Formats: sequence, structure tokens, C-alpha cells
Amino acid sequence: MLVQYAIMWYITLETRSGAMMTISILCGLVPIFFISPFAGVWADQFPRKQLIIWADLLIAGTTLILFFLFLSGRDSIWMLFVALAIRALGTGIQTPAVTAMIPQLVPEDQLTKVNGINGSLQSMVSLISPMVSGALLTFAAVETIFLIDVVTAISAVFILAFLLRVKPHEKALRKEKVDYFKDMKEGLSFIANHGYIRTIFIYCAIYYVLVSPLAFLTPLQVTRSFGGDVWRLSAIEVAFSTGMMLGGILIATWGGFKNKAHTMVTAILIIALNTVALGLVGNFWIYLAFLAFVGIVMPVFYTPFMVLLQQKVETDFQGRVFGVFSMISSSMMPMAMLLFGPLSDVVSIESMLLVTGILLLVEGMFMARSKVLLEAGKPR
Repeated sequence: MLVQYAIMWYITLETRSGAMMTISILCGLVPIFFISPFAGVWADQFPRKQLIIWADLLIAGTTLILFFLFLSGRDSIWMLFVALAIRALGTGIQTPAVTAMIPQLVPEDQLTKVNGINGSLQSMVSLISPMVSGALLTFAAVETIFLIDVVTAISAVFILAFLLRVKPHEKALRKEKVDYFKDMKEGLSFIANHGYIRTIFIYCAIYYVLVSPLAFLTPLQVTRSFGGDVWRLSAIEVAFSTGMMLGGILIATWGGFKNKAHTMVTAILIIALNTVALGLVGNFWIYLAFLAFVGIVMPVFYTPFMVLLQQKVETDFQGRVFGVFSMISSSMMPMAMLLFGPLSDVVSIESMLLVTGILLLVEGMFMARSKVLLEAGKPR
């Protein structure tokens, strides 16, 4: 997370260009799209813990090379793009394995609580990281942050390798020969034959397109509208991360409405209204308050969605299903940013937030009327 913030802010502050930010977003997401189908098969065929470890080592190795290049004075924006792409490959391998491994460790009736707690922990990291990263960027060179990332990655690998005990899932124990296209086809057929999974993936694809300006262009909006100080960029990340941490605690303790679909719909409608508000407010501190509220609601949408997938997808298919989900999340945003990124150099980001916020409201209303989602969200 330290490296992600450092790279994002470095590019933002050095270029102040929507086009360059779009390139960085593409480098950070497109590789996930291409690796996810294979990563999903790997997560179903091989021990998931080992996949997570190797992915972490790939990310750490890339960051270490970046550290030495910057230290020797061979720094450039394009080098950061390459590093983002390689790190994205590691993320694409790791994400389906992590998500599919959680049900191996957690009883089904505790999935909402554990996913909520996990979300809060991730948000806590997101809260600390921008503050530390912002402070380091103010007082030290960017390569210092790269080196810290290597140390923390090695620590994470040690914990996974020696302190976490989890048995390989049944299909990994069988050690079957991997037939990628056959396994991918089976995964896609599984999704196509399950109405809830197919429907929610379509809604998620639309959601990721519409939420792209909110997710990626707010730092550029703050730089242009309120000032390019590092503390302002730190402040928006802290506000959003604090909100997400509180939101994770909220969904872990509350659990949401009895029908999980009602929880998801309520969350997306609130996100939509706050997106509109972010396009209207002219005061930085009020802007931060709305951004924090978006952060609170995000886990309220994401957690029941993830729990329903973990409950409804068989263990042997979870890697592939979550791999397809990674493809959706990693492809819809770059495609959207091909439009929104260059457009942000012509049209105000505030206008884009207004339009996408209204369209999110419309999507939420359609979700509220979906019989498939409402039926799937009923208590088991």
C-alpha cells in the first residue's frame, strides 16, 4: 500500500495529467484481466497458500528492482508504469487465492463477521499507509518507500509460510493434470448456469464503470480544485480509509438486513448520492466528510456480495469464479478510464461525478426490483 500511494502521488504531482493517470491505471489493472483466468484455475488446482506466497515474492522482487533503479538515478514515469504492470500480475494471482481460501478457514455462519473484520483490517492499513507515505514523501526520496515495501513483504511471506496452517483443498490434493481451457470453460458454465452469480456480475460490471471517476479521479480533482499539497492527498485517503474501517466494523457487528440484497441496494444508493455531493461541494472539509461517508458504505455493499458468492459457489469452483470477478473488476475500470481519463482534461471532474452519481442511482433502483437478487439474498 505504501508503494501504491507513493507511485500514484508521484505521477499525480509530477504530471498533473489525466492522460498519464489513465496510463498508470491501465498498467495497474489490465494485467490483472489477462492473468485472472489462469489465476482462477491455479487457485482451484494448487494449494492456495503457496500461490499467495509466490505472488508476494513477485511483487516484492519488482519493488526491490525499482528501488535500485531509482537509487542509481535511472528514474522515470515509464519505469513506474512497468513496475505497476508487474505488481498487478502478482495481485491478479493472489486475489482469487485469498478470497477462495477464506471459506476454508471460516464457518459459513461467520463469513459476514469475518469478511467485515477483514475489511476493517485492510482499511486500517489503508488509513495508516497514506499518512506514512505522505510523511515520507515530504521528508525523504520515493525510493525509501520502495525499500520499506520489500521489508514488509518479506515479513508477510514469513507469516504465511511458518505461522498459518491451512490444509490444501480437496482438488489440490488430487493433483490432477491442469487443462486450462477445459477448467476455464467449466468455470464460465458454472457462472452462466447460476442466475444470481450471472446477474450480480452484470450489475458489478456497470457499477465499476460508473464508480471509476470516484475511485481514480478524486486525487486529481483535489489537486486542481483545492491545491496540490501532499497533506491534502493524504487527507482524502485518510478520510476514505477511516470510513471504510468504520464501515467494516459496522457490517461485522450489524450483519446487514436479513435479505443481503436489501443491504447491497441501500449501500449503492447512498454511494450514488454521495458521488453527486462530491461533484457539488466547494469546501475541502465538507468534501472530506462526504468522502468518509462513501468509505463507510463501501464495505456495506461489498461484504454481503462477497459472502453470497462464498456461500453459493462450490469450493472446487471458487478460484475460477473469483478469477472471473477479478477480470470484471480489472477490465471495466480501465475501459471506463479510457473515456474518463482524457475527458478529465476537457470536462470538469465535478461534472463527471454528477453524471455518474445519477446513473448509479438508476442502477440501484433496477437492483432493488431484481427478483433474482432478492431471492438470492434471502437468509439461508
